[in-house]
Amino acid sequence: MVRRLKLSDFRSYAALDLAVHSDLVVLCGENGAGKTNVLEALSLLTAGRGLRRADLEELAREGGAGGFAISAEVEGALGPVQLGTGVAAMGQEAKQETKQRRYRLDREPLPTARGFADHLRVVWLTPAMDGLFTGSPGERRRFLDRLVLAVDAEHGARVNALERALRNRNRLLEDGARSGAWLDAAERETAEVAIAVAAARHETISRLAALTEAGRSANALFPWAEIALSGAIESLVAERSALEAEDAYMEILRENRHRDAAAGRTLIGAHTSDLVVRHGPKDIEASRGSTGEQKALLIGLVLAHARLVSSMCGICPIVLLDEVAAHFDPQRREALFAELRTLGAQVWVTGADPGQFVDLNQPGVTADLLHVSPGRIDRA
Repeated sequence: MVRRLKLSDFRSYAALDLAVHSDLVVLCGENGAGKTNVLEALSLLTAGRGLRRADLEELAREGGAGGFAISAEVEGALGPVQLGTGVAAMGQEAKQETKQRRYRLDREPLPTARGFADHLRVVWLTPAMDGLFTGSPGERRRFLDRLVLAVDAEHGARVNALERALRNRNRLLEDGARSGAWLDAAERETAEVAIAVAAARHETISRLAALTEAGRSANALFPWAEIALSGAIESLVAERSALEAEDAYMEILRENRHRDAAAGRTLIGAHTSDLVVRHGPKDIEASRGSTGEQKALLIGLVLAHARLVSSMCGICPIVLLDEVAAHFDPQRREALFAELRTLGAQVWVTGADPGQFVDLNQPGVTADLLHVSPGRIDRA
């Protein structure tokens, strides 16, 4: 749980020192006030580019020195720790140098953000994800890999390694290689890492599907989802051992060299997989549901994933929900808040209308109600 968050030259905040007293944090303020910036800062305390997938240059405050810093005091799985990340400000003579994020644990440097995973896990839902079920397979793969990364801190490194291996093979094909030891070695590397990526996805989705199946209810306001993976590699992983799957995928790559060379890319692999989601109670593809049904289904999926993280890792994740209640009627908002109270996780919620959160004022329920205005946060 985050107990204190400090920001320096991050987005709209020149300086912020926010003490947190509750496991439910509500950030209210007008659009553009900086609510999502706070959630983004928290999302950067994990591997990856955060909930907006922004470039480093976008994260530094306009008019600042060019760097930024995020620091959080956390009651982690192994006790209290301080996590920090950011980019050092550069002098005028170094403006052209490539900026790199730095990571610190209790003020000691870490090579990557993977070291944070022993202390903190983060999951999130933002309005940009509302079109997940009708969007591109690439969007769903990114969502899928975030699900996996929250339970397997090494998954991001595997995905990056797969991208590098595919680029290497594609370059060899582009240069005219159709056979030979170099291409054989490139395809061996590609197969090994592709099967590792697919296996991690398969395990996470299988566990999430089992958890959803065990807790499903036809009358729930947040319907359960039927989820599965689609793709040739997924079939190999589901039906064969890892070594057998690698050999089979190597053969696929070998047989498709000419076709892939003509296309300018590798056409079959874990990089083309898709996440298939159905509305369980209605037994229809998620993409065919109404906008409200898709939103409710997505929230149910994210909440189930938060429970999966807790059960698999022994760490209750921080859950970031951006503008999640804006389009819900009072009944569904109350159902959402009831679900959040059962998670056992710290939840950060944003909204423009304080009236959306009146249902939180119940006996035994404590929340940090905060008012966000440009560059500052005050107690409501």
